[in-house]
Amino acid sequence: MQSRFFTLRDYPTGTPPRELFELRQHELPALDEGEVRIRNTWLSVDPYMRGRMSGVRTYVAPFELNAPMEGAAIGEVVESRHTRFKAGDKVRHMAGWRDVAQLKGDVLESLPDMDVPDQAYLGVLGMPGMTAWTGLNRIANLREGDNVLVSAASGAVGSLAVQLAKAKGGTVVGIAGAADKLEWLEQRDIHAVSYKGKDARQLGADLEDACPEGFDVYFENVGGDCLEAALDHLKVGARIAICGLISRYNSEAPDRGPSNLANLLVQRARMQGFIVADHWTEYPHFLEEVGPRVARGEIDYAETVEEGLERTPDAFLKLFEGANRGKMLIRL
Repeated sequence: MQSRFFTLRDYPTGTPPRELFELRQHELPALDEGEVRIRNTWLSVDPYMRGRMSGVRTYVAPFELNAPMEGAAIGEVVESRHTRFKAGDKVRHMAGWRDVAQLKGDVLESLPDMDVPDQAYLGVLGMPGMTAWTGLNRIANLREGDNVLVSAASGAVGSLAVQLAKAKGGTVVGIAGAADKLEWLEQRDIHAVSYKGKDARQLGADLEDACPEGFDVYFENVGGDCLEAALDHLKVGARIAICGLISRYNSEAPDRGPSNLANLLVQRARMQGFIVADHWTEYPHFLEEVGPRVARGEIDYAETVEEGLERTPDAFLKLFEGANRGKMLIRL
């Protein structure tokens, strides 16, 4: 059986050019004992992958040049020499950016038995959803009545974060850009603030109007002016969960730090970064709490879907243009 897969030809500076991604093909070997062959049906692209294109190890190893790239994927087992899996089983794994994967069965996860679409386990019930839940509950210690600010509030992570925060009863404010994203927030009784064409001072004035009392929790996905504006509007004892800093992922020079970092001291606030993989043992708790709400239609989640393996790099690059609402997915 043939497998088609994308490789990275070189480590980019700034925004990766499309031509750095090359589609290749090779013949898969016969299965060894304990291996499983999967035909992928859904692929995920996520902002963190940009860090893996830097050539430097951060919290995860960089992509190896000219080797198959990796990412979360959903697929169906077509052949197995592993005792836990048989043909027809649906699984989640990390051998995305390809149409057919061949892996040790020990690295596969069977899809949970819930009444949700398969691709939900790459989005609202996958890594992005788990990230939102972890950042709010384990890092920011979200409490009843907390006022919460979320940047990139209509993305795969932010859109669940605002809904989980809203259920706690406080004022929830979401920062977004495009008009349809702002409208989506307002329709869910979430104060929507646009960052378009604004510096930190102007954005801060809008945050003041939306929540004059200030914020107990800030869920940070963006950095830059969003972080600086948020630091001016913290309550005493505020908690900031740093999930991502997408504004700097393609920067070619070091970004300036926030000029008002002293507000952490003044407000006795705490700012902590986190990597969701460090908390994955809690995934069953997340699934138990959020899964039934998704199945009952109580959680609204969006997906932006590109069709075909060939569109994988294009879907990835769109993440940095704000062209997606909710989870960016590739359907094979």
